[in-house]
Formats: sequence, C-alpha cells, structure tokens
Amino acid sequence: MKDTNSNLKLLEIFTFVLSSSDSSSIYSDLFFVPLIGAYLVPYLILLLIIGIPLFFLELAVGQRIRRGSIGVWNYISPKLGGIGFASCIVCFFVALYYNVIIGWSLFYFSQSFQHPLPWDQCPLVKNTSHTFVEPECEKSSATTYYWYREALNISSSLSESGGLNWKMTVCLLAAWVMVCLAMIKGIQSSGKIMYFSSLFPYVVLLCFLIRGLLLNGSVDGIRHMFTPKLEIMLDPKVWREAATQVFFALGLGFGGVIAFSSYNKRDNNCHFDAVLVSFINFFTSVLATLVVFAVLGFKANIINEKCVTQNSEKILKLLKMGNLSQDMIPHHINFSSITAEDYNLVYDIIQKVKENQFDSLGLKSCKIEDELDKAVQGTGLAFIAFTEAMTHFPASPFWSVMFFLMLVNLGLGSMFGTIEGIITPIVDTFKVRKEILTVICCLVAFFIGLIFVQRSGNYFVTMFDDYSATLPLLIVVILENIAVIRIYGIEKFMEDLKDMLGFSPSQYYYYMWKYVSPFVLLCLLVASIVQMGLSPPGYNAWIEDMAMEEFHSYPTWGMIVCISLMVLAILPVPIVFIVRRCNLIDDSSGSLASVSYKRGRIIKEPVNLEGDNTSLINGKSPSEVPSPNFGKNIYRKQTGSPTLDTAPNGRYGIGYLMADMPDMPESDL
Repeated sequence: MKDTNSNLKLLEIFTFVLSSSDSSSIYSDLFFVPLIGAYLVPYLILLLIIGIPLFFLELAVGQRIRRGSIGVWNYISPKLGGIGFASCIVCFFVALYYNVIIGWSLFYFSQSFQHPLPWDQCPLVKNTSHTFVEPECEKSSATTYYWYREALNISSSLSESGGLNWKMTVCLLAAWVMVCLAMIKGIQSSGKIMYFSSLFPYVVLLCFLIRGLLLNGSVDGIRHMFTPKLEIMLDPKVWREAATQVFFALGLGFGGVIAFSSYNKRDNNCHFDAVLVSFINFFTSVLATLVVFAVLGFKANIINEKCVTQNSEKILKLLKMGNLSQDMIPHHINFSSITAEDYNLVYDIIQKVKENQFDSLGLKSCKIEDELDKAVQGTGLAFIAFTEAMTHFPASPFWSVMFFLMLVNLGLGSMFGTIEGIITPIVDTFKVRKEILTVICCLVAFFIGLIFVQRSGNYFVTMFDDYSATLPLLIVVILENIAVIRIYGIEKFMEDLKDMLGFSPSQYYYYMWKYVSPFVLLCLLVASIVQMGLSPPGYNAWIEDMAMEEFHSYPTWGMIVCISLMVLAILPVPIVFIVRRCNLIDDSSGSLASVSYKRGRIIKEPVNLEGDNTSLINGKSPSEVPSPNFGKNIYRKQTGSPTLDTAPNGRYGIGYLMADMPDMPESDL
C-alpha cells in the first residue's frame, strides 16, 4: 500500500536525484559529471530556466493527480497516455545498462581488499627464457590495462562478441538481486537504509575532499575546474550536454519523480521540495567535482613530473651529442632536480632557437593543464583516472573500498528511482501485484542485460547511452510541458497549485512554463538532431596491439539498433494517440466502473471498481473523470461500511466514497 509519509518519500526523492547525475555519458554518473568552468555557467542557467520549473511541474502534477506517470497523462488527456509508457520504456533502457555499471563497481569493490591494489602495477609475463612486462600494459598504464583486459576482457570491435565475461555476469546478477530484493521489501521497512544511503555519500565525499586537498597538485586541479573558457561556452554542444546533465541529475522525464510525488499529502509544499532538492543536487555535484579535480590534479602532477624527468634526460643527451648548445640553457637550471616551471622555460627557449628543427628533437610540452584536459573523459573518470590516483594514496585499499562502496550506494539509490518509474505506473494502471511485477521486470532485465557483459558489452553500453535515453527524454519532457500548460491549461494548473500550497506560486513559473522552457527545449531538440546528423555514429574500440582506443563506425546492423532504440522509446506516444483518436478499441468493455457525477455527489455504478486510475486503452477523458482531490477526507472509507479491499495503489476507489459526503465539492471538470 502507498504510504503518505511525505518526509520518507521526500528522502527517497532526494536519494534518487542525488544518485542520478549525468550529462552526455552515463559513465560520468558514477562520480558526477565534472562541472568545469565551461559547463558550470550553462548548467546553472539551464537549471534555473528548465530544471527547477520542470522538476516543480512533475512534483506538482504527481501530487495533484495522485497517479503514476501513465495515469497522470491519461487523466490530463487520454490521447497523451503514451507519454507515461514512453517514460517507462526509457527507464527500462537506462536500467538495463546502468545496472551493468553498478556491476562494474561491485567488481572493483570486491578487488579492493588487497594490498597492493591489483591495478597498482603491470603484470609480469614469464616464458622459458626470461620475464617481461605485459606489452599491452607497458604501452598504456596499469589501471588502463586492468580496466580493459582484466575487468572487461574487451574485444576489438562491436561485431566480435567474444562470449560472456563470467566475472561481470556474476556481478550483474548480484546487482539485479540487490535491486529486486530492495524493491520487494519496500520503503516502509527501509527507512534507516534510506537515511544511510543518503548521508553516506556526503561522509565519503568530505573525507575524500579533505584528503584530496592535502595532495600535491590538488590546487591545480581545482583551479582548472573553475577556469572559464569562453570559446567553449559558445559551443552549442556544451549547452546540449549541460541540459542533459540537468535532465539526468533531477530525473526529468523518467516518471520516477511523478511516481514518488503521488505519495505526498495533498497539501505538501512541493514547491519547497523542488527548490530544495534542485539546489542540494547542484551543490552536491559541485562538492563531488571538487573532490574529482583535487584527485585529478594530484594525478596530473605525478604524470607531469614523469614527463619533465623523461624530457630533461632527452635534453641532456642532446647537449652531450652537440645537437643543442649549452649557451641556450639558463645558468640557474639544474637538470638533476628540475622543476616543471624551469623545464617549460627551457622548452620555450629551445622551441624559439631551434624553430625549424624542433619537431625532430622529440621534446614534449609538460603542462598540467594538458593532462587535466585529457582526464575528463568517459569511463576513464572512475575506472582509470581515479583508480590510478588512489594507487598513490597512503592506505590505498581503504580509499578504494570507500570509493567503490559509495559508487555502489549511489548507483543502487538511482536504480530504485528508475525501477520505481517503471513499476509504479504499471501497478497503478493494470492493477498487478507489485512484488510479482518487480521480479518479472528484474529477471527480464537481467537476461537482456547479458548483451552488456559480453566481451563486446562495453560498446553496447555506449550505444544505449548515446541513443536510448537522451533524445527520447527530451521529447518526453517537451510533451509533458505541452500537456500541462496547453491541454490541461496553465491557468487551471496555477489554481490547483494555489489550492495545494495555500499560496500562489511566483509568476516566474508561469512565464517559464508557458514561454521560456518550451522554447529552450525545442532549441535543444533541434540541436540534438543536427548534432546526431553531423557526427558520424560510432564508438571507441580498444585495440589490443596498439594499446589505445580507435574510433570505429557502427556497422549497418548497429545503425539499425541505434535507430530502433530511439523509435521504440517514443513509439507509444503516436500509437496511443492514434488508438484514442480513432476509437480503435471499444471503451465500453473496460474493467473500470462507469461513475455518474452529480452536484456534490459520486454514485457508484454496479461495475466492480478497482481504483481511481485510468488505463492505457480504457482511460476516460478529463470530462468523464473527476479530479481525484476533492478534500482532505476523500480517501476515507464509509463509516460503518463493510471491510473493503483497497486498490493496488493503496487508495480507496472513488466508488467506495460516501455519496452524500458534505465536504465534497462538485467536480470542476
């Protein structure tokens, strides 16, 4: 049964949005997308004009109509009932590959109880004559080799399956078992777990921040984070990725927010919830990014020192060979203990003097900024760059355990919200048992998810991440905005908010919902489509012989899969619209009761009434279905009436209400 304890529900909403931080790549969700100077300003602007208004809209709609993401849009207009199903499909796609990432985190967590860490050094290979370092590892790095070869055992292309990776298969199974058991047990009995899962990441982040600030080079990383790059800010791609970050960070379009808010009390201040959660999410992302760049600054400083040492040795050899003159080296330079500043000074002098022959000298520019620019990319953030930095920590296994435990915690919290966005609307609409549906959903997801734990599975994760969520989510959110503001009516919605909150919301939301947000969303949609058309669809394949990534275009069947993912996610919208518009299915055969409405009265017809939610096919239009919020006592049973079963959503069906209830106003629909 649904529980109206809004404090517990708000906590779960907070856990969901805290855990769901991503921009253009779901990989960065493992440790929040680094909001470097180029992204920080666009992200904050889009949070104010898209994020908070639309997050408030979803919270208010769910609390007002008190249904899941399917029932809400059926209630507003049966023709738009497909929006809820599109949200469910997107949630399912995201859950498929997101739980794989949790499986990766579980694997690294299980391997962290060793000293030294298994990715600390390159493995040695023995043959009959001698021992040597693994060539693939020597060409890349210990952490890179461990990720691609030991963890993923990755193949060289999407078409080369390579069979299942049994280690990751077991981790994926463990992740789905954890999600399934937690969802079945329910939130009422997991309050302490919710508090722990919400507060534990902050404890870990603060510990990492304090430890990170004590590292050499951490200030360079934080300076890089807050350094704005105006030329990058003018790139439309930056704004599109910042908008995607807002979507994933707040869970917009997934249906989870609507499902959670449907549990709230009718008079809950969802406006306060929206603003509070949005800004907590933003500052949490900034906090996490501070930690990331402090650690990346430390890592970049170590790499830079190696670069300086190696290139200083090259300069000494060139001086001995006579290719360089000793006169061009400043007298205060001591190559035995040269600093990065002194090396860059020598590098600039040599570059100017030997301008024509400089490329043949083979010297490299050793700058920390270049290393930091390379670090902020894809899976490298959590599984390569961060793990490499932790190998240099004192007591590195402890920090590794804490880090990956935090990732698992955040991942599971986000999965609970994602699965809730699938389960709740289906339970509310089709009246099935939540426990059975949860088990079926997790089993199906696990077996489909086996494609992600093949040796080529990482490439499928990239495919799903690029094509199954971002564009469909954008379309879903645009349709949500249109449904509430244009079809339901913004004036009526503002009146509903005043009735729920006890005060009129700021006109800021009126103008955002009606003009600014739809315009910005449409611009982002056009930019996304143009970007997909201009950028060659493909993926970065790991080439074992070269020990580096190489861009590959998708094969023909891969392109078909990419297009199919986008089409399947949005397909319910036109299907439901056509079915309802053309009356292809007879509503008279539905299982929902027909309810007669008279002034101040609701009279139950003899048909069995299971609940107050409309269904995909048999949904009633708003003119036929009254507002579910008539008063604070609407969900009570008749006094002295026999015991009646509640609907699967935990609320009494409207057929069980007192026909002569005095505090029930006439439906305004």
